[in-house]
Amino acid sequence: MGPSAKLVLVLILWAGLGLLDSGVCSLELPDIYDRSFMEECVKEHNAARSSARPPASNMLFMTWDEGLAITARAWARHCQFQHNIYLDEARRVHPDFSSVGENLWIGSPPSFFTVKRAMERWLNEERDYNYLNNTCSKVCGHYTQVVWARSYKVGCAVHVCPNGIRSSRLQDGAIFVCNYATAGNVVGSRPFQSGGAPCSSCGGTCEENLCRNKERDVQKSYNWTPDWDSSSTSSSAGSSSFVSIVTVRPVALILTFIAAYTVHYFYPDIFCYE
Repeated sequence: MGPSAKLVLVLILWAGLGLLDSGVCSLELPDIYDRSFMEECVKEHNAARSSARPPASNMLFMTWDEGLAITARAWARHCQFQHNIYLDEARRVHPDFSSVGENLWIGSPPSFFTVKRAMERWLNEERDYNYLNNTCSKVCGHYTQVVWARSYKVGCAVHVCPNGIRSSRLQDGAIFVCNYATAGNVVGSRPFQSGGAPCSSCGGTCEENLCRNKERDVQKSYNWTPDWDSSSTSSSAGSSSFVSIVTVRPVALILTFIAAYTVHYFYPDIFCYE
């Protein structure tokens, strides 16, 4: 191999490794339009709702709502571990619903996040909730919102906060936000009714102990963003980043492997260690 060929080979190897070590390789958590993410959020919520104890007679089946997800994403971008300050102004958090609820989770490192892991933290609060007396010994509001019978729409978002999450001790973490409609946790009310067969108090089609209704389950698209979402322009940047990941990263990997194989072929001892 001549000097020119060696130089080209080194440059290819350097470029490939450089791409893999750049921001393109930074952690990317799912977007609100990621089909698998949407399905997992809905699945985990409905699994918790269908297995509520004592058995519920009026638990509604929950489906995804894009508008709630847009709000969840907008608030998650604040990287602040506190509830959305606009929840009391319903029309500023959703164009249709008159009330919206919310659950938050934070964790570090961001790679620790999964929908199931985050929701387990919320669902573990069941141990501190006494349905018979409708009392809570510690924190139960996340659990009761998940199993609030009349909440039938959910939209979630997760966001990486490399500069830390305010109002927490996390220096590098992720925040997961789920919004619900209609809102749960009405003071003095139990999250669901018990007694009677599942679905006996809510009608419609009964599926896994949950009431389904075609009108309620309709999916809508929203050409809308909250007026307080100053980061809305970053969504296009996020899309660009995603495109970079799915196109540039495979090319970088291929170049790196080709370069490594070529180096090993012409210099078989270069990767040997004693």
